[in-house]
Amino acid sequence: MKFRKVAALFLAGAMCAATVAGCGKDSGSSSTSGGESGTGSGEEEEITATITVWSPAEDQSIDNGEWLQTMCEQFSAEHPNWNLTFKYGTCSEADAGKTVSSDPSASADVYMFSNDQIQTLIDAGAIAEFGGSALETIKENNSDVMVNSVTVDGGVYGVPYTGNTWFMFYNKDIFSEDDVKNLDTMLEKGKVAFKLTDSWYIGSFYFGNGCTAFGDGTDEAAGIDLTGDKAVEVTEYLVDLAANPNFVNDADQAGITGFNDGTVGAFFSGTWDYSNITLDADKIGVVACPTYTLNGEEKQMYAFAGSKAIGVNPNCEYPQVAVALALYLGSDEAQISHYEARGIIPCNLTAVEDEKIAADEMAIAQNDTTARTSVMQPLCSKMSNWWTPAENMGKAIIAGEVTKDNAAEKTEEFNEGANNGVVQ
Repeated sequence: MKFRKVAALFLAGAMCAATVAGCGKDSGSSSTSGGESGTGSGEEEEITATITVWSPAEDQSIDNGEWLQTMCEQFSAEHPNWNLTFKYGTCSEADAGKTVSSDPSASADVYMFSNDQIQTLIDAGAIAEFGGSALETIKENNSDVMVNSVTVDGGVYGVPYTGNTWFMFYNKDIFSEDDVKNLDTMLEKGKVAFKLTDSWYIGSFYFGNGCTAFGDGTDEAAGIDLTGDKAVEVTEYLVDLAANPNFVNDADQAGITGFNDGTVGAFFSGTWDYSNITLDADKIGVVACPTYTLNGEEKQMYAFAGSKAIGVNPNCEYPQVAVALALYLGSDEAQISHYEARGIIPCNLTAVEDEKIAADEMAIAQNDTTARTSVMQPLCSKMSNWWTPAENMGKAIIAGEVTKDNAAEKTEEFNEGANNGVVQ
């Protein structure tokens, strides 16, 4: 759906002082006044305001066409009754949770963040819940997976603008399109690198055999389920996987290094690594997670998936402007422009149908992974217990400390640690 200007957009409790401070290095201000454009502008009250917007530095660089500044100028032009000055600051999505939460009243009106930081932002009173027509717009323009990625206790706290997950890159000279459907088939033909000692990756095998993290990802009371045969069978599979001479544990960039020099035929990563690949472009294949064969049955690997989104500070003085801007920055037009400027893959349901994006193999892989071969990374606070035990489990498997003989015991310890924060 095309972005539609909404005359009245509301946020519950979004009041109080205006924000003026920058995050990191202030990149300056840009003043705009509305010109003749847009429709229905007469429905909007006249407002003169300074709106502070934070984004990664790359979104504001000249090399990338000053994407953020351009979008804000276009937004202003569509709202001629709003005399807007934009104050820009740099803050990465990964840092937004910590930075905005540290002093919400001195932070940006509108900012970009990674969805795994929502609870931190909520706890700090640093992010507003969307409601009314704004909420309807978010739900209309995004898949259920993307909406769920910014939802906590039924409240929606962001406008998603890209998925955040991993998938598989492969060398087309080594593996065929049929080969890459199954990991074990691939291992019979060439070397495959996987981040077994990375806690964001190892769970994909367990989730593929019925293990869960907080039920559907939102049930705090359900905890992490790595119990019974379903989990032990996966641990035993991973013991064999680590011992396979064609398996490479992807630590210290071993995967992409081997991929570039031709010694590794496939590795698992995300869009952030594409620019580091030096293999000829026509040799690079990109697909969603493959299956793996467990006790003669094919099981789907499931990657953790989340999103990056645009949030609104509940301390902003002009919530109607901030909400409208957040929606605009997450609209199909803005996401397509973001893709053209930086290669940021859209998640907006209309944007993904754009001719260029629909033909982009990496965009297809990311969106296919999100829709079909992923589980939502839980936003539950107890998810913090997962990361260290999961990493240590992978390290113990690679080190040979986990064997088929002690797989049940080690899996039980993993389950205990993942649920209670016990470091193995």
